Amino acid sequence: MNYDVLVVGAGHAGCEAALATARLNLNTLLITMNIDSVALLACNPSIGGTGKGHLVREIDALGGEMAHVIDDVILQCRMLNKSKGPAVHSLRAQADKNAYHGRMLKALFSQDNLDLLQAEAEEIIVENGKAKGIKITSGECIYAPCVIIATGVYLNSRIIIGEHSEYIGPQGFASSKHFSKSLLDCGFSLRRFKTGTPARVDYRSIDFSKMQAQHGDEPIVPFSFLTDRRLINTHCCYLTWTNEKTHDIIRKNLHLSPMFSGDIKGTGARYCPSIEDKIYRFADKDRHQIFLEPETSSAMEWYVQGMSSSLPKNVQQDMYHSVEGLENVKIIRHAYAIEYDCIDPTDLFPSLESKQIKGLYLAGQVNGTSGYEEAGAQGLLCGINASLYLKGEKPFIPTRDMSYIGVMCDDLTSKGTDEPYRMMTSRAEHRLHLRQDNADIRLTKIAERVGLASEERLERLHIKTSQTEELIDIIKSSGKDAMLRRPEVSIYDVIENPKDYKRYSLEQAQIQIKYEGYLKKERAHVRSTAAMENRSLPSDTPYLSMDSLRIEARQKLNKIKPVSLGQASRIPGVSPADIAVLSVWLRKNEEEAIQAKEQTP
Repeated sequence: MNYDVLVVGAGHAGCEAALATARLNLNTLLITMNIDSVALLACNPSIGGTGKGHLVREIDALGGEMAHVIDDVILQCRMLNKSKGPAVHSLRAQADKNAYHGRMLKALFSQDNLDLLQAEAEEIIVENGKAKGIKITSGECIYAPCVIIATGVYLNSRIIIGEHSEYIGPQGFASSKHFSKSLLDCGFSLRRFKTGTPARVDYRSIDFSKMQAQHGDEPIVPFSFLTDRRLINTHCCYLTWTNEKTHDIIRKNLHLSPMFSGDIKGTGARYCPSIEDKIYRFADKDRHQIFLEPETSSAMEWYVQGMSSSLPKNVQQDMYHSVEGLENVKIIRHAYAIEYDCIDPTDLFPSLESKQIKGLYLAGQVNGTSGYEEAGAQGLLCGINASLYLKGEKPFIPTRDMSYIGVMCDDLTSKGTDEPYRMMTSRAEHRLHLRQDNADIRLTKIAERVGLASEERLERLHIKTSQTEELIDIIKSSGKDAMLRRPEVSIYDVIENPKDYKRYSLEQAQIQIKYEGYLKKERAHVRSTAAMENRSLPSDTPYLSMDSLRIEARQKLNKIKPVSLGQASRIPGVSPADIAVLSVWLRKNEEEAIQAKEQTP
């Protein structure tokens, strides 16, 4: 079989990658070990959250699918951080996990130029430093000049509960036992990361009367810029707390936790600790928040957020029963930890292409990230860059001042990560500019340029920008902009006919006026750093022979191979003095290139 693009893995990264390449008229094959695991919400049944909601909006603005899917399967939705400024406002929705899987499958099967194959990839086929295809475990070879790896947490994945462990994937799906060797053969460095998930419990055995109801927002703000219909909250979430009894049970059984016994070697996620890790690290806390969240409308399973664990099943039983409202809860699936192989993302260019093998891209948790949203964003970027690669064009590298996707990819490929990487608004230095409300303004024109923006999307953007400009002009010409800058004043207080405008246009105009001074300062800062970001470094820059650079800087620069002076400045171990040396070398190199060109007859 021959294709233009092969995508290995049909999680959130693989789905976005495959849909993007197929929509760009590339004959694409999506390979998955099990069709039933496509777009699996293996852990928390939610999309979005602080920083993550920004990524979903950016995926949507670039022509991806995730925002459309979650809008179709929402159980409950809330805007987080509403009491704070718009830079950190983040959408988060509870998803119907079964409906999410079905809705994404529908998108895949209805997409032209896209085939699905249930098979296990065994080996990346490489010839003369270029990706050429995939060999599957049946021995068959499938060929394509571009390969995208999006294997998630399935590489040598091991589930651990107490003393029991088994080499399987999330929720009992098979582990990939062969593919890690192929990545090693391709020159990648591998490490073990770890994550975990809490128990799933029977809804009918929860005493919600002892918990605090957490209602969704009304009206719901959709994830997709194209969603017009009114979305409905169909479920409520609930808040309860651990207590001293819970903590005593955990403390007395810490020696049985694989995390503390040494059985788990993988590095866990800092921002998603297990309940035993919380009790150990935050011994001064007398309680921790626990949220009960619905998983689907088609079953009775509920998710116990905040109580992931790898303790033995009998200890889990006592631990969960000690929580108020869960005294008689029935556990359907026990909590577990999972270890898996992933690569060092500094082995990739910011385009997410391998530095060793042309036409080979990697996306998602195999790159050391955590989360569905981070994976989906990387998959979409790989899909776009696979298309550009096959056209012989330069890759699309989103910058830190352009998008959260750019922040994430720059962090991963410049600094690497020694733990599962999670997107947060605090990682972005330009977060007032990189808001979720303006993701379409920032990125839809790029989607148009690469071929992923529909006419409807472009028309929506035109309406939004033109109405926003009109509103700002009306408010400023009437002298009401000073009034609008007061915290207690809304745009609805200064506009006579708000119903004539779209909600998102009113929101945009209000933000641009209220935060005008801060936005000007941020734009000035972006301009001041643009010079370094725009100075490209050749891929064959001889760092190791630059005696003026410190040894550490030479080694780090030679490994990372930064694409710009700006990226070089963010590599740990590279000092401002080293950047000055690089700047001088670059200027001299550019001058010599100009002279050589002038002397050419």
